[in-house]
Order: sequence, then C-alpha cells, then structure tokens
Amino acid sequence: MAFLHFIVNDVLGQASILISLIAMIGLIAQQKSPGQVITGTLKTLLGFLVLLAGANIIVNALNFLGEVFQKGFNMRGVVTDVGSIAGIAQQTLGRETALIMVLAFCVNILIARFTRFKYIFLTGQASLWMATVCSVIGYMGGLRGAELIIIGGVIAGLMAVCMPALAQPIVRKITGSDDIALGHFCTVGYIVQAGVAKLTGDVSKSTEDLELPQSLSFLQDTYLSMMVVMIPIYLIPSIAAGPDVVAAYSKGVNYLVFSFLQAIQFVVGVYVLLSGVRLLLAEIVPAFRGIAMRIVPNAVPALDCPVLFPYAPNAVIIGFISTTIGSVIGMFLFPWVGLAMILPGMLTNFFAGGTAGIFSNAVGGRRGAIIGGIFHGLFITLLPALLLPLLGQYGFANVTFSDSDVISVGLIFGHILNFFH
Repeated sequence: MAFLHFIVNDVLGQASILISLIAMIGLIAQQKSPGQVITGTLKTLLGFLVLLAGANIIVNALNFLGEVFQKGFNMRGVVTDVGSIAGIAQQTLGRETALIMVLAFCVNILIARFTRFKYIFLTGQASLWMATVCSVIGYMGGLRGAELIIIGGVIAGLMAVCMPALAQPIVRKITGSDDIALGHFCTVGYIVQAGVAKLTGDVSKSTEDLELPQSLSFLQDTYLSMMVVMIPIYLIPSIAAGPDVVAAYSKGVNYLVFSFLQAIQFVVGVYVLLSGVRLLLAEIVPAFRGIAMRIVPNAVPALDCPVLFPYAPNAVIIGFISTTIGSVIGMFLFPWVGLAMILPGMLTNFFAGGTAGIFSNAVGGRRGAIIGGIFHGLFITLLPALLLPLLGQYGFANVTFSDSDVISVGLIFGHILNFFH
C-alpha cells in the first residue's frame, strides 16, 4: 500500500514527472537510442520545471500589481496570464491537468484517425492551458477523480480538432495550401476579427504593400515592447497608492524603484515561462508527433501561431498595435458597466493580435486589419472580464485566462456545472 501511495502521489502526482514519463514512452515507441531517450526525458523534466518557475515569478508580480491598483484607484486591475493560473493549479491539480492533457491528445488522435478532420494539435503550451482550464473549472464545479479527467480530456480533445478545422479556410488562404494548420487556442478571436475585417475592409489593399518606418522595428521584440508598456502600468498605480501601500512589499526599497523592478520582474517571469515552454516543446512535441504521424494517415500538423508570421509580417505589427489600442479602450470602458479592469497583456496582444492581423488582412486588407484589430482588442478584453467573476467564486483573485478559446470553454463549462450543481 505504501508503494502504491508513492507511485500515485509522489510520482504520477507530480505533473513534471508524469509529462517526462510520457515523453520517454513516446521516444521509446520511436525506437530512439538509450542516450536520446534519457536526454529527451530529462530535458522535458527541466523544461516543465522552468515553466513553473516562470509562472511563480508572474504570480508574485501580479499579486503586487493587483494590490496597488485596488488601493490606488479603488479598482480591480488584472493582467490576463494563463501561466499564473497554471502555477496555482499545479499545486493541487497537477496530476489531473497532466492526465487531461494526455487523454485530450488520445481523443484528438482518435478523431483524426476515424473522421475527415485530420488535424493533430501539436502546440504543447496551448494544450496545457486548455487542460488547465478544464481541470480548474471542472474541479471547482464539483468533478473529482476519473470523472474530472475523462470529461476534461474529451472537451480538450474536441477543441484540439475543432479549432484548427474552424481556422483552416483562412489559413489555406494565407498559406496557399493545406500543408499546415493553426494550433493556437485564440481562434475564436481570430474569426471574430476576420468577420469584422471582411465587413469593413478592402482585401485589394494589403498590409504587405506598406513600408513601416524603422522607428517601429522595436515592436518586433516582444519583451522590449512588453517592458515599455508594463513600466507605466506598474508605476502609475504605485504613485496613486502611495509609498505606505507599497512599503508592505518593498522591504525598505524606494517605492518607485520597487514598482519599476516589479514591472521588469513580470517580464522576467514571462521570459522564464516561455524559455521553459520552448525547452519542453523541443522534446515533447517530437515524441508526440512521431506517434501521431504513424497512427493517422494524411495527418495535418496544427502548429503554433508564429508559423504564419512570415506570410504577412506587416500585418503582425499592425495587428499588434491595433489590438493594443482596442484593449486599452476596453480597459477603461468595461469598468463603467461593472466589469473588472483588464490590463492589456502584451504577450497576448503581440502573438494573438499579430496572428489576428494576418487573418483580417487576408479577408479585409489593411483597413480590415486596423478596424478588426481594435475590435479584437475589445473582444479579448471583454472575455477575461466575463470569466473573472466565475473564477472569483472559485477563489482565484486578480488572475484570469488570456486565450479566447480557453476562456470560452471556461465560461460554457463553468456555467453548465453551476446549473447542474
């Protein structure tokens, strides 16, 4: 009995170890050499732990920001970041989240194998975020054990096929082929922006006919642009809150200096988080891909959004800027109707906004990219604000998800569970 407890709680109960074991099985199934199996397994373990370290840094920075916003402006300011929720969830739901992620992949394979939808979702961090929302919402809605894992795994698996299928007509228009699909759980936002762009734009005037000035080239550096925006977002509420409020955190450091460093610390957390994701994906995705491609003939890999960036680089920048403008408008607009103040998330604005810009340019040209981007910024600010009260019922304060598909699942799944609970 003691050995069983050790296996279930101390081995399988550790999400990092469970994911590493999955990678090891995948590498063995591909008949890799012992050295490759050991290397891939250990790098997967390292990547997952680095990811969690980044999530913990972000959580600490966000807790401070939420406090000074609440005290400084008597408002609730929230930066959307799924990494912080993932970090919290790993403390109690690490095993369930990992098993949901594995089951979702199996469901994805089965659907692709026996239906005409041949998409294999290979964006590991997006799969992790979808598994996280299913585990968190399901658990807080009363599901436990096998029931939580099975329901969560089926939902996540269905999303892994449905979202690439939904996006593929426009992806085909962008790339000119069906060689790849989009595996990024912001697809609802992309489709919304594309719809607005088609109604308001002119597809004959592409963003790629424009030459952007060199002065905007810094926007291509995600971390630099994030720092430029996050510094005033931290400093302004800290000034409004005053040194006495910040003193509870700063431990004698000048309150403005401490707030400045917290802004940088947030970006550091994102950097560490993404470094862990990249390290994890470099090992886990090949292990998954090898198994998938052998089982599913004519499979189409659904890959992360940066694979589309080379097709319309100007649209990426325009989408980023216009989405940020829309999210800033939403930040001030939605509190007037009783919703939380959602601060612009530069990571989401760049990757999701940039990709949405490519989508809207494909159907509405440069005007569609601008107008659709502003609407997209409003949309991805509204969704987290709608989800936040539900998460608040579950004890999550000053934190919410960022990706539109993940939030949509959380809203629908959560309200269904509340209805039957």
